[in-house]
Amino acid sequence: MSTVYVLKTRPETVLDDYARLLEMAQVHKHLDASITTILKDNISWHFPYLSANTTPWQLEGTILGLRKLGFKDITCVQNKTVVTNAFKGEKLNKYRPIFKKYDIPVLYNFRDEDMKWVVYEPKGQMLVLDKIFPEGIRIPDYFFGKNMVHLPTMKCHIYTTTTGAMKNAFGGLLNTKRHYTHSVIHETLVDLLTIQKEIHPGIFAVMDGTVCGNGPGPRTMEPIEKDYILASHDQVAIDAVAAKMMGFDPLSLPFIRIAHEKGLGIGDPREIKVVGEDINNVNFGFRVGDNLASRVGDILWFGPLKSIQNLFFRTPLVNLFIFGSFFYHDYLWWPTKGRKRMEYVKKHFRWGQLFEQYEE
Repeated sequence: MSTVYVLKTRPETVLDDYARLLEMAQVHKHLDASITTILKDNISWHFPYLSANTTPWQLEGTILGLRKLGFKDITCVQNKTVVTNAFKGEKLNKYRPIFKKYDIPVLYNFRDEDMKWVVYEPKGQMLVLDKIFPEGIRIPDYFFGKNMVHLPTMKCHIYTTTTGAMKNAFGGLLNTKRHYTHSVIHETLVDLLTIQKEIHPGIFAVMDGTVCGNGPGPRTMEPIEKDYILASHDQVAIDAVAAKMMGFDPLSLPFIRIAHEKGLGIGDPREIKVVGEDINNVNFGFRVGDNLASRVGDILWFGPLKSIQNLFFRTPLVNLFIFGSFFYHDYLWWPTKGRKRMEYVKKHFRWGQLFEQYEE
């Protein structure tokens, strides 16, 4: 049986609540405070869109909680995607003043001076990664021997239904060719958890559900205030509890079910102990839905063109799809919908008002 810790919070107490959450979850028993601890925040989009990205209070509260429990050597590792700018993301989402305030070094897995990508031969059986990358699975050398703390948010995802702790490893552990894995994304997440368990002495997740994302995530969602924060050392269990709270059957999600069956964590809610808030009757009633980008992806990754997807994604043609996704999200959806929704959130949501109080 695994344990997931869940608290209700509010803007006035959220930093203290995060510190209390980490203490309740006994993070100091799951991670070695004498070694480096990596914070892996989640920048799904460089724009400041609550529910899509790690919140500043989630980042700050986790740092405070770790420091209180004796973790002194803390770093943050950022990654880039084909549609997300890490530098723009940490600036617009107001992380930089927090890093400066608590003296947290920030490293970038796409900078050679920060870390190198090296071939890794997993000890555990791979489901798909060895076939997708026959030339060798490459991961950052900096990750070896260090604790990992994932900082996802509670939100839907167009390809995995929900996205959380397990999906948060995707950007950090795979390089810019990770789009090769989209047609087998569930198995990929299981493989990545297998690798994480081999290279990290300890893994932990601190999930923010103060503002959750309903709809076609991880970017084009509707932010909804829910006031929850979660923590667990079991990446599968925390994703299962979050999925159940959002209204989904955890074992119907292949990445959770397969990880559970492989013994990488507990995905069956009946075998998970929830400490803190009573969530037995919690059901957000979320639905994923579609957007323009997901419809195109469905055709290419899961639909009639799946058999020839390598023509699109392993040749220069991939740049057309990268540009299309970038243009759709940044120049169509954000100006017409996203920015307006975020302005509404900042004006009418308690958490939006807290976001405004953070330094630029």
